Amino acid sequence: MIKRELKINLKSFLIWELILIGMFLIVYLIYPYIITDETMKSMDELMGIFPEEVLKTFNMDMSSIATAYGWLKTEGFMFVLLIVGIYSSLLGGNIVLKEENDKTIEFLATLPIKRSKILVNKMIVSMIYIFSMVLLLGIFNYIALTISGDFDQKQFLLLSITPLMIGLPFFAINLLISTFMHKTKKVVGISLGMVFISYFLNICSELSSKVEFLKYFSIYTLADTRNVISEIRINPIIIIISIVITIVFIISSYIRYQKKEFI
Repeated sequence: MIKRELKINLKSFLIWELILIGMFLIVYLIYPYIITDETMKSMDELMGIFPEEVLKTFNMDMSSIATAYGWLKTEGFMFVLLIVGIYSSLLGGNIVLKEENDKTIEFLATLPIKRSKILVNKMIVSMIYIFSMVLLLGIFNYIALTISGDFDQKQFLLLSITPLMIGLPFFAINLLISTFMHKTKKVVGISLGMVFISYFLNICSELSSKVEFLKYFSIYTLADTRNVISEIRINPIIIIISIVITIVFIISSYIRYQKKEFI
């Protein structure tokens, strides 16, 4: 069952992974040629125009983009978090529901396999792919940064882990939502909407202290990259919250899936 799921979801995983790696490969190849003394002077002048709140949103108040690693800590990881969030959400929304949408659930129902085993196997495969996405990208970036120049290895390692803090909760939440649905099209819209709204709320919370409370409504708050950059540590509370959210929604999905009526 696990081998079957790994094979079915492999193509999608490779597409998303190659998109990420391809983008970073382009950056590493062209960065040494586009970042010169003149371009950095122009970029510094441009950065001076933006309000501090805007720079804070992309961690540009804490890190210079004079190097590839500096870019990675700012815009780079924001892109990673967005892609990992989208992939995890879509995986959670589709991994179980597509069997029903494609009518293959009828075939599985004829086999001597319990619903609980079907769900557990799909969750295991999903976790494998989410962890693999983060791991492979981390390995690629590590090799590229080692070639391109010096960087803080501990800081990089912790930053590379942060996407898991949002990826796993997004997966678990959308997995539960999918147990109430029968069509993948509806879940795709909900999954994407959840990611972008959460991302938007997190950005807004950084723009002003008056709307800082919005961060409590965003999963992206769990990707505490600013704390990693400044303190070179991940807040243990963030890790606990991420794990608790993931476990609560996975257990809820497990309970709900046992009661779901297939059509």
